[in-house]
Amino acid sequence: MIYAGSSLKVNLLQDGIAEVVFDAQGSVNKFDKQTVAELYAATEALKNNTEVKGVLVRSAKSTFIVGADITEFTELFDMPEAEVLTWVAHTSQAFNHFEDLPFPTIAAINGFALGGGCEMTLVCDLRVADTSASIGLPEVKLGLMPGFGGTVRLPRLIGADNALEWMTTGRDRKADKALNEGAVDAVVAPDKLIDAAISMLKDAIAGKFNWQARRAQKQAPLKLNKNESMMSFSTAKAMVFAQAGKHYPAPHMMVETVANAARLGRDEALALENQGFTKLAKTAAAKAQVGIFLADQLVKSKGKKQAKAATKELKQTAVLGAGIMGGGIAYQSAVKGTPVIMKDINQPALDLGLKEAAKILGKGMELGKVDAKTMASTLNNIVPTLEYSAIKDCDLVIEAVVENPKVKAMVLKETEQHVAADAIICSNTSTISINQLAKSLDKPERFCGMHFFNPVHKMPLVEIIRGENTSEATISAVVAATLKMGKTPIVVNDCPGFLVNRVLFPYFAGFSQLLIDGADFVAVDKVMEKIFGWPMGPAYLLDVVGMDTADHASGVMADGIPERMQKIANDPVTLLYKAQRLGQKNGKGFYNFSIDKRGKPAKAAADEAYALFAEHCAAKRDFDADEIIARVMIPMANEAIRCLEEGIVASAAEADMALLYGLGFPPFRGGVFRYIETMGLTNFVTLADKYADLGPIYQISDGVRQMAASGKSYFSQSA
Repeated sequence: MIYAGSSLKVNLLQDGIAEVVFDAQGSVNKFDKQTVAELYAATEALKNNTEVKGVLVRSAKSTFIVGADITEFTELFDMPEAEVLTWVAHTSQAFNHFEDLPFPTIAAINGFALGGGCEMTLVCDLRVADTSASIGLPEVKLGLMPGFGGTVRLPRLIGADNALEWMTTGRDRKADKALNEGAVDAVVAPDKLIDAAISMLKDAIAGKFNWQARRAQKQAPLKLNKNESMMSFSTAKAMVFAQAGKHYPAPHMMVETVANAARLGRDEALALENQGFTKLAKTAAAKAQVGIFLADQLVKSKGKKQAKAATKELKQTAVLGAGIMGGGIAYQSAVKGTPVIMKDINQPALDLGLKEAAKILGKGMELGKVDAKTMASTLNNIVPTLEYSAIKDCDLVIEAVVENPKVKAMVLKETEQHVAADAIICSNTSTISINQLAKSLDKPERFCGMHFFNPVHKMPLVEIIRGENTSEATISAVVAATLKMGKTPIVVNDCPGFLVNRVLFPYFAGFSQLLIDGADFVAVDKVMEKIFGWPMGPAYLLDVVGMDTADHASGVMADGIPERMQKIANDPVTLLYKAQRLGQKNGKGFYNFSIDKRGKPAKAAADEAYALFAEHCAAKRDFDADEIIARVMIPMANEAIRCLEEGIVASAAEADMALLYGLGFPPFRGGVFRYIETMGLTNFVTLADKYADLGPIYQISDGVRQMAASGKSYFSQSA
């Protein structure tokens, strides 16, 4: 034994070969402060051992190294910029120190080698991967760039264009693709990995591979002449701006760093990388995206834990109501391998549901994501029926009929009479109280809400709504079923609108009041899309939701939370609904929808909508972007805070992920709670108070004032 630490050890094998074995105490290997310190110590031990002729780097786990320990980042990035720079420079020196060992090194890569794990392979002179390997630099997804030499070594190995594509997209490569691009030297079967690596290392020791030249290539300036350099980096800058836009600084910083380092050697280039990493680490975007990663880990961990507690396996599903939504739910169950009965009261509806499933699969085939076998097996897994008798053996029944409490109650009551005593019954409702619907059932303990988002196959979130009588066994089973369907479950308690729609409708109300006060809906959409970062502004989103749906749901919210969500007199949404301008579903709403000359969907602000609003709204005037953002976002933020205070959602992290997955909240802002905290709670209180006279949705709770006064964070309370 040459060195032994808690995360890695170094053994001396035969023929002067030493192996550095990463074997952290947790389930995966990652670079935390402890592991970096041990890498430095292990390198010193190797350097000072006269018997060592070459080094093999491998993992004792089923995966190589998954990257840096993200849990350390939140505290780290709160430090002053100079301290962050010192940390990243010190860490990258540990990698340099290993790269400078006086003998050849090889990485044997199995499973994931991501971020710092990929950078560890890059410091080695040779790389061999097995067929299970996935290699990449995904730091951009955290609002960061590689910080341990990735921007220096990868471009010199595979070319600047390829390297920038790896880094700016954050997509990892399977072993064969990495081989084709030159990032690894060989790919072998998993059982041959170590033998192949040792064989290659022996060849390098024997001088059959010029490992010194390979190392020198990684440390020298890029081999690009002035014209090639200008063309390459100009193209990269344009592509990054087109794809990432202005809200995500990380990919822009990567291009700039690689371009500026092109004529520099390793150490000077690495200094630029360290500086770029540090600047990004201090941005709001990085803080938000790291927050999303940690929140996502929390949600996944919680979901897995709840699913493990499930005592009932759900082998067959039924969906009641075969429209667009029902067809989407049936598809999602079937494509993940669970047979589903799709029931409706008329054949045309069943045909529509099957058509919806076939349409999704057909699109997947066009894009090369679905093969004929998957299409056939998915459609075979969906059995349409008009008879209740067909659902008698189903373990899980999801009611997805029209959003009407009386109709839903009747269907649920009938369903209970046709299923087994232990079958679980769910309602796919977006606003109707689960406690109210449960009154129609004899066994409310086996009932809960299961709110899917449209389009089902694209939207990751399923809100699982616990009623006052819902058993934990029911929740656990439905969480397990949701995970099996490939969706992210977030469990919330019952209230009008649950979590996502409860916070969405105050946002819509703030928008409606803005229009009544003279704002132009096109200008509002532009600010909320281009500046705030929503995928759709409120007017466009309402057109997609449908004015009939939005008007009905706002009525439900007004009945449920009358103290804050009373319907607005002359609400533009209601005016459009009464004029039968329903949005995309009939081609006219705030916008008129059409197909352009190229056959692509197009939208144009509707003169008819402006005319409809004219007599009910103030004269049109300009609002600055900050006021527009404040007037629509304060109501959403306030309602999210109330949901947390009332225990509707268990943590700020879960609330943020629900809005990210259910509404498309801008990822660079990290979710509504991260948005509030980035602004600063004291600043949020001041801003909300500025608009408090606009009505109850702008008036903050006492809890927010107390949090701000005591300097607390919503994330220190995350469950």
